[in-house]
Amino acid sequence: MENYTYNSPTLQLEWLNVSKDSMYPLFLFLLFSYVFIIVANVGIALIVFIDKTLHQPMYFLYWNLSVSDIIGNSAVVPRLLIDMWRPPSERIINYYECVAQAFTIHMFGTTAHTVLMIMAFDRYVAICNPLRYTTIMTNKMLIKLTVSAWGAGFVLVGILLGLTIRLNRCRTLMRSIYCNNAALFKLSCESVFINNVYGLTFTVVLFTGSIGSMVLTYTKITVICLTSKNKSLNSKALKTCSTHLVVYMILLLCGMIIIVLHRFPQLAESRKMVALLFNVIPGSLNPIIYGMQSKEIRRFLSKVFNLKKVFPS
Repeated sequence: MENYTYNSPTLQLEWLNVSKDSMYPLFLFLLFSYVFIIVANVGIALIVFIDKTLHQPMYFLYWNLSVSDIIGNSAVVPRLLIDMWRPPSERIINYYECVAQAFTIHMFGTTAHTVLMIMAFDRYVAICNPLRYTTIMTNKMLIKLTVSAWGAGFVLVGILLGLTIRLNRCRTLMRSIYCNNAALFKLSCESVFINNVYGLTFTVVLFTGSIGSMVLTYTKITVICLTSKNKSLNSKALKTCSTHLVVYMILLLCGMIIIVLHRFPQLAESRKMVALLFNVIPGSLNPIIYGMQSKEIRRFLSKVFNLKKVFPS
């Protein structure tokens, strides 16, 4: 018969089922990935803040995405780097610290989607209504959209975790390498029907909204490009939209794979590995994709490195 511990203040986390020989390469991969994520995203955030030529809606949205990547990865990766060297009995986390980590992770994923939805709207206005762009995407509008993106994530994720906190817990072992809502409410022996319904509704609304906005905006952009003979417009649209779509598809695929794997308990190890990569891959690729795509960011970096070459001489 299973022993139950009710409402324990501490929880135990699992780890990946990997050999000792694989621990060192995995540790180095996570460490260098995290360092790169922080340096690259902080770098982009600082460049956008410092360079006045980048004080435009598109780059401000890049800045929001960088902040989201920094927060999301900082909530997970440092602890993973420590936990991987601890024996199973010492991978302990306080319950409320676990809730805070789960909130941050879900907030990171939700905000990434909402910010990318705003980016799609920004690209639509810039390409389909270029003459009205400055009157539509004003600073006031941008602030409203940004607050809405973060606010919607805060409210939706707050309700998600609030429904989990109300449950009594009878287990202490988290079937996950870091804290998330699904692993938290599975610690309860009470009915989690409401949690499942809200979680499914939350996921459907978020994915339907983001996918729908992408399909709608890019359909209209495609129609404009096909009917326009302006090669400059088409080139600009292809350049900015392809970058945005690549970033969105990476985020969408990572999220969908995790959701699907949660429905198959026998694939628990695969789910844990995907959950690990979900944090690392988007955060690593976003600054590369946007940094390489942005002519203005490349120009700023070239100026900085040229100055560094001049001073030593």
